[in-house]
Amino acid sequence: MTVRRRHVTRGTTAAVPAAVPCAMPPRARLVARLVAIVFLAAGGLVVGLFSETAPAYAHAYLQESSPVDGQVLASPPAEVRLRFDEAVSLGGRSIQLLDPTGKELAIGAGEYADGKTDTARASLPRNLAEGTYVVSWRVTSVDSHVVSGAFSFSVGHPSATAAPVEQDTDPVVPVVAAAGRAMAYLGVALALGGGMFVAALWPAGRDDRRGRRVVWSGFAALAAGTAVVLLVQGPYADGRSLITVFDPGLLGATLSTRLGYALLARLVLVVVLGVVFLIAVGRPSPAAGPEPAGPILAGPEPAGAARRIVLPAVAAAGAVAMTLTWTLADHAQSGTQIWLAVPATSLHLLAMALWLGGLVALAVCVLAPAAKRGPALLSLEPALPRFSQLALLCFAVIAGTGLYLSWRQVGTWGALGGTDFGRLLLGKLAVVLGVLALASGARRFVQRRDRARRAAAAPAAPAAPAAPRDPGAALRGLRRSVAGEVVLGLVVVSITAVLVGTAPARTSYAPPVDATVPFPAAATASGPYGGLRGGSIQVKIEPARPGGNTADIYLIGRDGTLVPVPEISGALESRDRAVPALPVTVTAAEPGHYVAGSMSIPYPGEWALRLDIRVSDFDETRVRVPFTAH
Repeated sequence: MTVRRRHVTRGTTAAVPAAVPCAMPPRARLVARLVAIVFLAAGGLVVGLFSETAPAYAHAYLQESSPVDGQVLASPPAEVRLRFDEAVSLGGRSIQLLDPTGKELAIGAGEYADGKTDTARASLPRNLAEGTYVVSWRVTSVDSHVVSGAFSFSVGHPSATAAPVEQDTDPVVPVVAAAGRAMAYLGVALALGGGMFVAALWPAGRDDRRGRRVVWSGFAALAAGTAVVLLVQGPYADGRSLITVFDPGLLGATLSTRLGYALLARLVLVVVLGVVFLIAVGRPSPAAGPEPAGPILAGPEPAGAARRIVLPAVAAAGAVAMTLTWTLADHAQSGTQIWLAVPATSLHLLAMALWLGGLVALAVCVLAPAAKRGPALLSLEPALPRFSQLALLCFAVIAGTGLYLSWRQVGTWGALGGTDFGRLLLGKLAVVLGVLALASGARRFVQRRDRARRAAAAPAAPAAPAAPRDPGAALRGLRRSVAGEVVLGLVVVSITAVLVGTAPARTSYAPPVDATVPFPAAATASGPYGGLRGGSIQVKIEPARPGGNTADIYLIGRDGTLVPVPEISGALESRDRAVPALPVTVTAAEPGHYVAGSMSIPYPGEWALRLDIRVSDFDETRVRVPFTAH
């Protein structure tokens, strides 16, 4: 055997130019510079999102309005002013005014009042006729959710009926937005998780087209889903129809918001991570063997060593930045403990992506046709235990962060079952438990295969022959388990996409008010209403939130029976603000049971339902029932 050696002259470096091994090819330098430029651009957008972060309680809620809901004015107001509990984004139709006939009137454009981003105003016509007017408002909160509402005021005297208000003009728009979010979630899972599986856990699979197709499909779905959300957000925020998705004005308004910055950064990061994956899979796989070294390149190539360090670093930074494009513009930006919610949500999303994307890449190879899966399964042998360990770590992260985020966004047991968000979360938990059950079976298969592989590689030792196992049956079981995990994983992604568009249970849930106060002892006890002496008044208010509410009023005598009275009138009084009392119409539902079916609460806070109860033709008593509107 002849061994060729390089001849190096002692005492000189002329024979081996030092710059040659360290030089990076011009094409590689160009790609590296492009990646750096694009990555810096994406980083700037993400940093911009951080700089705009401001504490917020939850979805924006109307705290105060002028005029007040239900207020009767002697003369037309000059403007409508709305103050929210957090900064909001305004659109072209943020504030609308409808006259008593339901016709929309031309008013001034919605704008920030006195430069305050939590207060909106719009000027009104000076020649408003007498009657009841409806103000409809629609804004975007800091967590990118569209919040809308309406209230009425009257000039001179109230009209017989108030005009109805349509808040959502096209129900297709939120459905398309949810589909775009689901596509983006699936895409980020396939791109990040599939890329991790092919490039790191299964190096021999860099030459396998199936694994690469999974990753490229993920990048395509991520870009497409992001583009859909970007285009649909404008019509969704402005209450327009789907045919306005390409309106330049709406698109420009979206790009000027926090969500617009996040979506733009996400598209840039798709390019960055796509280039990184292209470079990573362009290297020869370990199965192909090392390239033959020439007479000069006998040692390790410094450029290759740098790429082994730089590529994973750029990929990791890009993956984290990618998750931030969600967490800096969603539920993590509202509520308490934002400083902890942002990293927890990012970890939750990243763990989900690595698990589901890697699982799909594994499924594509394991579930291949019988003629193709033999060699693929053999080459997958080293990757199976690695992915099993990664999946276990991901599940631990998902469980830990999910528990915290559930507590933060739900808060109480009542909210868990009493809100759409809580019920969706319970459904997601049930699906995840099903995934865990299937994953445990797959993990046992991987552990058995790994032990068998190690035993085959170890020196032979005399042992009793083991009972033969059917490898085909075990493989079929693995395929069923992986296929089931993939299907349930897609269900989890779909539920997550809907959850992102749903108000958190902590903010949307308000326990119904059920208060009982004693009937005043000074009230008359003579006549047919004497049974009220020693009795009580029970009031139930649902949902005890800003907007329309229903109040059930029960007059209960000392013997527990309902006692009717000639008449009850009501008013809503604010206990923490100096606003006029709002009249409440009370009607009799049955003897002793009265209902205020259209009681409108203008904003959250401390309120009292004042009841003026006429107990005889000449006597009347007043009762106040305090409650909190959430």
